[in-house]
Amino acid sequence: MANQEDIFKKVISHAKEYGYVFQSSEIYDGLSAVYDYGQNGAELKKNIREYWWKAMVQLNENIVGIDAAIFMHPTTWKASGHVDAFNDPLIDNKDSKKRYRADVLVEDHVAKIEAKIEKEIKKAAKRFGDSFDKEQFLSTNQRVLDYQAKADAILKRMGKSLENEDLTDVKALIEELEIACPLSGSKNWTDVKQFNLMFGTKLGASADTATDLYLRPETAQGIFVNFLNVQKTGRMKIPFGIAQTGKAFRNEIVARQFIFRMREFEQMEMQYFIKPGTQKEWYETWKEKRMQWHLSLGMGADNYRFHDHEKLAHYADAAADIEFRFPFGFKELEGIHSRTDFDLANHEKYSGKKLQYFDPEENKSYVPYVLETSIGLDRMFLAVFSNSLQDEELENGSTRTVLKLPAVLAPNKVAVLPLLKRDGLPEIAEKLVDELKWDFNVDYDEKDAVGRRYRRQDAAGTPFCVTIDHQTLEDDTVTIRHRDTMEQKRVKLAEVKEIIHKEVDMRYWLQKL
Repeated sequence: MANQEDIFKKVISHAKEYGYVFQSSEIYDGLSAVYDYGQNGAELKKNIREYWWKAMVQLNENIVGIDAAIFMHPTTWKASGHVDAFNDPLIDNKDSKKRYRADVLVEDHVAKIEAKIEKEIKKAAKRFGDSFDKEQFLSTNQRVLDYQAKADAILKRMGKSLENEDLTDVKALIEELEIACPLSGSKNWTDVKQFNLMFGTKLGASADTATDLYLRPETAQGIFVNFLNVQKTGRMKIPFGIAQTGKAFRNEIVARQFIFRMREFEQMEMQYFIKPGTQKEWYETWKEKRMQWHLSLGMGADNYRFHDHEKLAHYADAAADIEFRFPFGFKELEGIHSRTDFDLANHEKYSGKKLQYFDPEENKSYVPYVLETSIGLDRMFLAVFSNSLQDEELENGSTRTVLKLPAVLAPNKVAVLPLLKRDGLPEIAEKLVDELKWDFNVDYDEKDAVGRRYRRQDAAGTPFCVTIDHQTLEDDTVTIRHRDTMEQKRVKLAEVKEIIHKEVDMRYWLQKL
């Protein structure tokens, strides 16, 4: 486990060292679970957002984008269920005074049981060698079956208790499993209480007339309340989608794992409005489409998996997560949810306004069903960044740290390096920078030996380096170096732009879809 922890620590320190992510208000000792994106981080984030937007909005004729306000009328959150149901079950340890999410404590306990199963598999694989049949082993080994039954029973019981809001049983389960506080080892727990995750704020000039508002905990509601505005002004026919990216806020008690779970984060959501009864097909379609989008970035199919939800939210009739292999294990990256007509029907009820679609083919009005795809931009950032950071051993025995970001997302696409700071080389380099900067973010670097500059650009994630040397003065050729292969090629100065363009343009990447 330490190994994974070390990898994750390296991800966090590399993100800071190369201008990707800083602790918020760091000079004041920071703010827990709030982060700032640095000069490279802001670019990477923008590129991921744009890659999503292009695939979702620009390439789909029946999907449009909006940008709704963060503040919404307070009744919105009554209608959406957030005022009554947006809670985490919390438990305090009386000795360490630490607060935990009760469900996370239980899930971590189950993860330990699952780790024992993995251990048994490894032992058996070693013992049986090539003849090892994992499936058969899992279904016949008594010890493994016992572990699995135990894990399933715990999760099932917890799911049921949370669904029935039986918090006494959640505490009883923690005590029966003898779960100790990870910090102090104490088993002295308080009762489990529900805690609402929305941040409250006030709107208005004076305290007595101010309205109580919330910072939105998700971006989806801004789409639902604008359903008719968009449908009518855009003359949209069902099925159609409305997409949005933007900030959301959750008062996470146990915010952890760097930018994986933050209190202020960004979502990229698309709500697809469909005819009731067609949700099953659309659910499968969007699961497939979203997975294709992820795979188009070339980060390895074995790093993704679908996880179907056992416990469905009260409004859903199907839900799955696309999980990604983060340095701390497989965790949710994106959710695909079949939300039925819960959202529009509830807003119709609470607002007293009709939110229906007149279907000219059926010659009748109905409240559309909704199919949702929702991905955390910060999580996507972490997935891309952590997966790209690699230590490579080179043929000469030395190692290099390289950030193999998909070239389409990299903050700087090319670094221009004059070999020396004299003989007219910097002038040619600067002229090339002036030409390329209309199309790409370009870095100019003339400090240190060229090998060290290459290493610096590798670690920062720049896909190409172009070196101007004395041969350039004679024949107008330069050396272009690929980050991933370290291969160097002599090319015409006039061809540089086209070569880079082919490797980094979103068109070439998204055509894989």
